[in-house]
Amino acid sequence: MTGSRFSTPTPSGRSRPTRRASASLRVRTATPEDVAPLTDLAERSFVAAFGSDNDSDDVRRYVADAFSHDRIATELTAVGSWFLLAHDHDDPGGPAVGYARLLRGDHDLVGGHRPIQLVRLYVAPERIGRGGGGALMAACLDHAARLGCDRMWLGVWEHNTRAQRFYRRWGFRRVGDQSFVLGGDAQTDHVMVRPVAG
Repeated sequence: MTGSRFSTPTPSGRSRPTRRASASLRVRTATPEDVAPLTDLAERSFVAAFGSDNDSDDVRRYVADAFSHDRIATELTAVGSWFLLAHDHDDPGGPAVGYARLLRGDHDLVGGHRPIQLVRLYVAPERIGRGGGGALMAACLDHAARLGCDRMWLGVWEHNTRAQRFYRRWGFRRVGDQSFVLGGDAQTDHVMVRPVAG
C-alpha cells in the first residue's frame, strides 16, 4: 500500500494538464471541485486492492477516516499536497479512472535535499492493467521535477508483490521498512525510493 499506503489548482484556479503519458489518458491536477468523485474513487480503489486480504472492520475503519469528504477536502488544499487525476483522453470531462497523491516530505531512509512522497497511486478497479498506473507515475515524476524535487519515495505493503514489481520497473529500490496501521492491525510497508530525474 503506497506511502500513506500506497494538487493544488493553478493560480487561475483551473486544472492544469500534465504530460500525456498514455495515448488514451490525460492526467490533470485536481481542484476542490473534485472532492466528491475523488472520495468515491479513493474508497473503491482501496477496498478493491486490500479488502479481500484484510479484516473487513479494519478496512472499513481506515476508509471512513482516510477517505472521508472532509479529509480529502483538507488534503486537496493543504500546502505541499497535490492530487493528480487520470481521465480518458477522448472524454476529459468524464469520470476519473485513476488518481495519485504527492506530498512534500522527508523520511529518515530516503536522503536527498528535496524529497517528495508518493502517498497513493490507484487505478479504478475496472481499469487495472490498461496503462493507468504508468500514465499516473509518469505524470507524478513530471510534477515532482517541475517542483525541483530530487527524490521520490513511497511505502508499499510487504505482501503486495504486484505493486512492488510495478515500482521496481519504474526505478524504485527498497531502502528499509516502516509500520502502517490499518484499523487495528499493525502492518509492515517497504520504503522504496528513486531519483526524480533519470
